[in-house]
Amino acid sequence: MNPRLVQLLVQWLVMALGVTLATKLVDGISCDSTATLIVVVLLLNFFNAILKPVLVLFTLPFIVLTLGLGLVVINALLFMFVGRLVDGFHVAGFWPAVWGALVVSVTNLILSGFTRRAAVPRKEAPPEGAPPEGAPPVRAPRVKKKPDDVIDI
Repeated sequence: MNPRLVQLLVQWLVMALGVTLATKLVDGISCDSTATLIVVVLLLNFFNAILKPVLVLFTLPFIVLTLGLGLVVINALLFMFVGRLVDGFHVAGFWPAVWGALVVSVTNLILSGFTRRAAVPRKEAPPEGAPPEGAPPVRAPRVKKKPDDVIDI
């Protein structure tokens, strides 16, 4: 299977877990069914990929002035927007959206750390005849070049 497709599926699963945790932990956020959860996850990933970079670009001075807390506001607004778009996914207001966005962000931060460590490739043995690790590099001998026939104007 394509590694990028696997990475995308893992990202969706992490987002689904974060939204599920947000519905369980935050009063004011609820999801009626698994099908609704799938739609919410797809929309949140789509908006994070397309809409969020545009919002970050336009609100960059605000984000800098608030030392990054503006990103929490943007995430909460996207969370509320998805709550308005999807029937069966209810977000009661701004503060539940903030807490829900924080739960999703923390879940994403923790679980993406585990998935990145698992994806780090192992070191392979050096090829036969290669210098040992830590040895200075072997330089090729210098070869004198004859001058090129170039006319500068």
